This record gives sequence, C-alpha cells and structure tokens, in this order.
Amino acid sequence: MMNRRTFTKTLLSAVPVAGAFGTGAFAQSLRDITFVQPSPSAINSFPVFVAIGEGYFEEEGLNVTVEAINGSGAVLQALSAGQAQFGRPGPGPMLAARSRGVDAVHIYNVAARSNFGIAVQAESPIQNVEELRGKVIGTGTADGAEVGFARNVMTSAGMVEGTDFEFLTVGDGGPATAAFLNGEIDAYSSSTADTAILNQRGMAVRDITPAEFGRFFGNGIATMADTIANDRELVEGWSRAFARAHAFSLDDANRETVLKHLAAGNPQEGEDKEFQSALFDAVRSKTIPTNMDNGYGWYPAEVWEEWHQALLAGGEIPAALEDLDAAWTNEFAAIGNEAIGG
Repeated sequence: MMNRRTFTKTLLSAVPVAGAFGTGAFAQSLRDITFVQPSPSAINSFPVFVAIGEGYFEEEGLNVTVEAINGSGAVLQALSAGQAQFGRPGPGPMLAARSRGVDAVHIYNVAARSNFGIAVQAESPIQNVEELRGKVIGTGTADGAEVGFARNVMTSAGMVEGTDFEFLTVGDGGPATAAFLNGEIDAYSSSTADTAILNQRGMAVRDITPAEFGRFFGNGIATMADTIANDRELVEGWSRAFARAHAFSLDDANRETVLKHLAAGNPQEGEDKEFQSALFDAVRSKTIPTNMDNGYGWYPAEVWEEWHQALLAGGEIPAALEDLDAAWTNEFAAIGNEAIGG
C-alpha cells in the first residue's frame, strides 16, 4: 500500500483531503485503505467523512485516507493501478473505462437521483437544450461524469458533438464564472454542488435539463472486480460502514454532527456555515433513494441500460458491452442495508 506522499506524487493532480483517523495502539491494528474522489469537496462524498467521524470504518477495522483527484477518469485510473481500493466515479466514465478493459464495478448508488444538469445564466435567453444548437457548453473536467451526462442529454435532443455543439473544459467555481462572464460558454454542465456554488457565490444560474433525465443516477462507489473476488471481507466492511453513514446523514436530527464531520474533512468548506449548509442540502437531496423499498444504494438495471445506450449513441464506447451486468451489483448495497436494519 503506498503512502499519502507516494500517492500524491504519482497522481499529479491529486489534492490531499483530511480523512485518516485513529491514534494509539488500537489504530495500529487498523487496515489502511484509500478512497479517491473526483473533486476536493467533502460534501460531495459526505457518507465517507461521516463514516470516518462516527467511527463506522474503525468498527470495521479500517483506517480510511481520502484523496481528491481530477474527475472520474482519474478515479478509475487510480483504482485500476491499485492506488486506491474505492472511488466515486460516474456511470458514464465507468462504462467507457470498461470498454477499454478496466474491470471496475459500481457497488453503491450514492447519487440515486441525477446530480448533474445543464445550466445557463439566469438572464440568458436560452430556455431549453434545443436552443443550445451551435453553442458551447462548459464542463469542469475533460472526461468527468458531467461530460457524459451532457452528451447524453444533447444526443437525445438529436445533436452531435463537434457538429451541433461543442464542449469546453473550463473548471469549476471561479473559472466557470469567468467563462460565463467572458462569453466563452453559453451553458455549463455541472454537478448539483457546482451549480449551488455558482449561485451561492453570486453567479445566478438556472437548470434547463429536461425533467426525464432525473432518473439518470450519478456518481457511485466503485471498486475493482479483483477486489470483490479476492478481498470480499474488505468490500463488505466498507459497505456496512458507508450505508450506516448515509442513513445517519439523511436523518435531520444528526445534521449539526454531520456538518462538523464535513468541516473536519474539508475545513475550507466549513468556514462559511451558511454556504456549507446550503451545499449539503443540495447534494444530500440527490442521494435520497427513489424507491425506499430497496433501501439505500440500490441500482435500477433499466437505467444502466439507458446509460449504456446513451454512451453508444454518443460514441463514447465503440460497441455494445457484452458484460453490462458485470459493471454493477446490488449485493453490497443489500449488505449495507442489513447493517442499518433496512
């Protein structure tokens, strides 16, 4: 297992995020593992930081270090290279990676409701995605989940990238604001968190994504198939801790405790309490299961197929995957739900 310094050096875009815990003799018996997330935000990966803060990972014998890197593509590279055991990539980049032979598997549906959207400035005359024909859509990363989501939306509207519209990687936060103000982009494909940040920081935007795309779940927890096959106890332990933390975080009675854990994970996010609270609300709302009959973290097979067809239509994968069912599993969500009495 490589240490934090080695990991960050290997992944040049990595940004360390607070996340390791445990001191003293007991901590020495814990197993060190690494979780990689596609942005520095603790709020976007809130169950991880709550599981750390509440000691759920520790109860499973795990000492979790969190590393932030740039986008889902980098997350999948880290998993494939053995530099992390778990990550939070989007479904589009995950299927694209599998088409290239990366045997990654989604094991927990975190963003059960779409956590991506296409936004325009509040005063923009653009009212729907059809009016983006001939326009430029900004993205936070070149190969992140927000790109696949936007391509899916635009393809469904009968438009082809490079012919009817263009993507431009502009980053998030301040750079995205500048791109709008400079006229470099007409719209911005982003996560719920990114949109909330823009609005909170004074760049008023509105979402024009068609309502039917709300069923397209977003980033989830992934690991490698080899890890599931050869280290099943690890995956089960992670899943129990993560699901318990997810359920804990959705209970309003625990709100202040959750926000404290998130501030410990990313102190910068916790400096402005009003901002932190608003951002958490936006992100948390997208993780509420669409069907609680199945509990937390459950994946609908039919939406995986829709993602698959969208990637084919958009040219993100060269041919249909013969093993689409191998890209995801609900067995560990079930184990997680057992741990919380679901």
